[in-house]
Amino acid sequence: MAEKTDRRTLKTRKAICEALAGLLTEKELRKVTVQEIADKADVNRVTFYKHYLDVYDLYDKIEEETLVELGLLVLKLEELPPKEFFNNLTDYILENKAVFTLMFCPNSTGQLRDKFSKCLEGLFLKLESEKQKVALKDTLLLYRICYRTQGCIAVLSKWVTNGFTEPKDFIVKTLSELDVNTEKLISAK
Repeated sequence: MAEKTDRRTLKTRKAICEALAGLLTEKELRKVTVQEIADKADVNRVTFYKHYLDVYDLYDKIEEETLVELGLLVLKLEELPPKEFFNNLTDYILENKAVFTLMFCPNSTGQLRDKFSKCLEGLFLKLESEKQKVALKDTLLLYRICYRTQGCIAVLSKWVTNGFTEPKDFIVKTLSELDVNTEKLISAK
């Protein structure tokens, strides 16, 4: 019985998250109401309040859960070649479309996007500083890693905001090729 409750809870939370993501394509977070989320998720307000205190609590919990999952994913994938890394990352994005729609929509707070960016930047910086045997605070390396990270984020953002219209393989190929070429630039002295 508990297993059904868990699945139902997950389904409800996913519907609420998707509702928030959909509403953020239309308006700013501060203008979204609990009633709008409940209506769009096809749940009642009481159900919403069983899981979240308010709209901001919902957003914070989505952000917190996503960052933990992304952090674990990035750590797991850090030793993979670019194509495999981006293949796994795009799989994760496709499994969590609502969260990434929320992350990249123009009406979100931008906090989740910034934290995702810092997560990727930290990974790239660690890998390159180890590879090049330079300090993590090397100024040229910091700027090049910033460029690499923001390029990846820009491609992912365009894919998500375009409604995932391009095939995953196209995005993986594009990211892998751009990343390998950027990595060559970063490695150049």
